[in-house]
Amino acid sequence: MKDTQPLLQPITMGDLDLPNRVVMAPMTRSRAKNKEAAATEDLHVPYYTQRATAGLIITEGSQVSKRAVGYVYTAGIHSKAQVEGWKKVTKSVHDAGGRIFIQLWHVGRISHPDFHDGELPWAPSAINPEATVFTPEGEKETVTPKEMTKEDIETTKKEFVQAAKNAVEAGFDGVEIHSSNGYLFHQFFSSFSNKREDTYGGSIENQARFFFETLDAMAKVIPQEKIGARFNPSLHGIFGMEVTEDTIPTFDYIIKRLNDEYSLAYIHLSEPFTDVSNVPYAVCDIAKRYRPMYKGNLMINTGFTQSTGNKILRDGNADLVAYAKLYVSNPDLVGRFREEADTSGWDKDTFYTQGKEGYTDYKAETRELIPQ
Repeated sequence: MKDTQPLLQPITMGDLDLPNRVVMAPMTRSRAKNKEAAATEDLHVPYYTQRATAGLIITEGSQVSKRAVGYVYTAGIHSKAQVEGWKKVTKSVHDAGGRIFIQLWHVGRISHPDFHDGELPWAPSAINPEATVFTPEGEKETVTPKEMTKEDIETTKKEFVQAAKNAVEAGFDGVEIHSSNGYLFHQFFSSFSNKREDTYGGSIENQARFFFETLDAMAKVIPQEKIGARFNPSLHGIFGMEVTEDTIPTFDYIIKRLNDEYSLAYIHLSEPFTDVSNVPYAVCDIAKRYRPMYKGNLMINTGFTQSTGNKILRDGNADLVAYAKLYVSNPDLVGRFREEADTSGWDKDTFYTQGKEGYTDYKAETRELIPQ
């Protein structure tokens, strides 16, 4: 395969020239165990820098406010200390020749009062997702959230705008809106979790309104070409979400509108996390469905290998492929693909621990130039 692989071909994304189409996907790793909930010089800086040969790095989800948090030890982007922490990451990645976006995150109802001084998490409707979350006191069951008022929605839009400003200040090349995986925007998209009867619920257009209003507001402080958005149209049975009759029509509307009215850096789509072959209304092949609808840069992820990543690009069903677990244990993933070398397995027991083990101690084994 060598350099004839589609994965290793360059691509332009806005004002960025990516040397390859291998993307490091956003992954929660819970390494910000400090009072500021900030990225750290001893852990986050080497972790991301080791993987700087990716065409693009997308960071772990970074909460846009204290209200947005729902996972323990995750690094935010809403305070001065957090901006300063991320500055060290972006400088190191750029010095190593890399490109890096930050994923902006609000978990909505996938949270717990323990994170909010006893107050309820916010959500489009007061519906318990019946899920579990990881708090400083361990795993706990979710609760029935507070239905957001229009004032709460306006507050949250402003928080995303400020987070985008903070991301620019921190030196990121762009931002990705986490509108996927059962978190806040996704909760608004779904009639399973959104039972509102105002302008933010009921119709497909209303369910998507919060997302588009937030995107429009963010585009006033950071160019559209520096914004990506992530979606998971066939998420089913996890994160408190189900596919319903209007699920795919809702995502069709969103993605067609993004194609027709916006010029984003990319849209980032996930193939189903679970087997949905027997789930009514679900779509099993997300890339094939949305490639004809979206002419901009389309990124795809979930379970791809080197071979299947090259195939989906060669078939024209995506422009970039995002890798998660393979990037946990293979900091030189691009080099391994280039040399057709074996990839190392990951230790799932260290995915969410707080030290260097399973985070910065995986070694590069190819000639790819990665700082160690």
